[in-house]
Formats: sequence, C-alpha cells, structure tokens
Amino acid sequence: MSPRRRRSNIGAERFEAAPLDGPLLDVIDLKTAFKTPRGLARAVDGVTFSLERGRTLGIVGESGSGKSVLSRSIMGLLPRNNIVRSGQALFEGSDLVLASDEQLRSLWGSQMAMVFQDPMTSLNPVMKIGNQITEVLRQHLDITKDYSKELALALLQSVGIPEAERRLTEYPHQMSGGMRQRVVIAIAIACGPKLLFADEPTTALDVTVQAQILDLLQEQQRERFMAMILVTHDLGVVANRADDIAVMYAGRVVETAPTRTLFRAMSHPYTEALMRSIPKLSAPSHSRLTAIGGRPPDIINPPAGCQFSPRCPYAQPKCVAEEPPLLDSAEPGHAFRCWIPVGTPESRAALEFNQQAGLASAMAMGAV
Repeated sequence: MSPRRRRSNIGAERFEAAPLDGPLLDVIDLKTAFKTPRGLARAVDGVTFSLERGRTLGIVGESGSGKSVLSRSIMGLLPRNNIVRSGQALFEGSDLVLASDEQLRSLWGSQMAMVFQDPMTSLNPVMKIGNQITEVLRQHLDITKDYSKELALALLQSVGIPEAERRLTEYPHQMSGGMRQRVVIAIAIACGPKLLFADEPTTALDVTVQAQILDLLQEQQRERFMAMILVTHDLGVVANRADDIAVMYAGRVVETAPTRTLFRAMSHPYTEALMRSIPKLSAPSHSRLTAIGGRPPDIINPPAGCQFSPRCPYAQPKCVAEEPPLLDSAEPGHAFRCWIPVGTPESRAALEFNQQAGLASAMAMGAV
C-alpha cells in the first residue's frame, strides 16, 4: 500500500496508511494519566471502542468524566510532559499513541480535525477570518493563493454564513458566537478530514443557535462521509445525531450501545441519572431541574468497587466491594459496567431496600 500523501513542508515524516477494510478508528485500552503531587490522575482509564467510516459516536458524561481528555488524547493534542499514556488508538491501522509530532501534524487538518468548545479561543483574534482559512488550505494542499481564497469563500458559504465575501476580511470579534463557530467548522472541514471531533461545540451558544450548529455538523458529516465523535454532557444532544453512544464516568466507559438501544433499554444507573437530568418541555415553568446527587470520585484515589456506587440509588455491598467488568447484554452492541442493571427485579428490590433503610436511618436520627 502506498504511503499517505506527504505534507507540504520539507522534512515531515510519512504516516503510513493501512488497508481500508477495518474500522477508521480503533481505540484499545487507552489510558491517559496526569502526574500530580498527589499521584497519577487517571483521566482516561482503559477506554475501548471502534468507529466505522461515515458513522457518528456520541461520548456523553458530566464535567470531569474524561470525555474531552479522551478526544485530545486520541488526536495527540495533549502536551508530552507530565502525562502517562498507554494503549492504542489505531487510525486506519496506524497507532496514534506511538506517532511522532511530525506524523501527527501531517494528520491534523488533512485527516482528522476538531471543533472546540469556545470559538473565541480557537480562532486567532488578530488575524482575519479569510487568512485563517487559507492558511490551513495552503498548509495541506498544493494550491495557489488565489485558489485558496476561492475555496475559503466556498467553505464559508457551505456552512451558511451570509455575506461570506465580506466576512473573509473581518476579525473574530466582529462576528457573533454562532458565526464564529461556523468559521471554526469551516476550518475543520477545509481539507476534507475523514474524522471530525466535535468537543461540546455548542456550550457557549443560545438554544436556537445550538440546534443550528448541530444540524450543520450533521449535514456536513453526511455530505462528506466523515466519521464524527460528538462530545457532550447532554444525552438529548446525541439522541437524533449519533449512531452509537458511549457513556463515560470517572474516565471509563460505563455503558455503550446503539443510540436506539440505549434510550430503549439503558442499564447503568448513571445513564439513567443523565437521562433524568434532561429538562422536560412538558414540565411546568420554573420547575426544579433533577440533579445527580453526590460528587464525582477522586480519580487520584478512587473508591473501591463501582466508582458510581457512592451516588447510586441501587448500590449494595457487592457494588462497594467489587468493581464490575464491562458486561454484554442480550442486545447486540450493548454493554454496561454494573452489578445491578436498571429495570431488573434486582434493581427494583435494591431501590426499595435502600429507600426503607434510608427512612429507618432518618427516623433513628430524629429527622422524620
């Protein structure tokens, strides 16, 4: 198989392509830990998944679950110092974990790209929009300056920016948040990457603009047959936009399934808690939102057993003592990490027992 096309700058190492008969991205037992004075903070702790060409994977979890670190770890965007990384992240069969800086730079933009949370920090504030787009194009494509301007204009038009020609001469601060995020998307897709990471791409935007940006990402992904990893804290965001969902907690995947399967037959209590925290349109105005009680675990000194057990309404002694493995369910592609799956007779009995025990404890303390 011939090597992948070399970057335009002299001296860049080649990144060898693999046959196209396997998954585009195959992550195997990936671990990423940060060195701290207290010890290793295991932000990503043994994540495994595969992503086929043209499909969308939603990675869901609350803040601190490790989903953003996972994306950056796969792309190689984390600094080399004070980080311990192991496992494999195979992009078309070649391991990104072992790739050199030069090899990674040859992939960024041309083969894989990322849309970050805040477009104001993603864009150069003192550089015109047009120059920021043409810089990416000329870095990876052997084209003239004039043709790069034509492509930049076409890209802005493709992401729905009005008066695109005028916008090329403007600076980021002259545009709204939604417009800036569209520019970031245009830059990300400029060179036709095969894999796009969208890391909380709508966090700083209002609800109406959020839907527009998510629709735009989905449209571009389908038109260009890109694979996409959509990172979010909201299960509602990925409900109609992801083919598969992986739920992360404390650096681990605690449940993974095709989207329809997950919403129909979720098994992990954390997934259920995320679902309940989604605001309901049918709820009365000013209704109190449902929060997940407790705090995320300390990833430097995690608790024994299931790490969600201190916050889990179904937790039993076994949950506290033994860590559950990732177990396959009867549904194809559905796996979860739980001793007492949601919706089973065991979970209903455990919930009733815990509620009665909690009431008895409160009565003993004089709270009831």
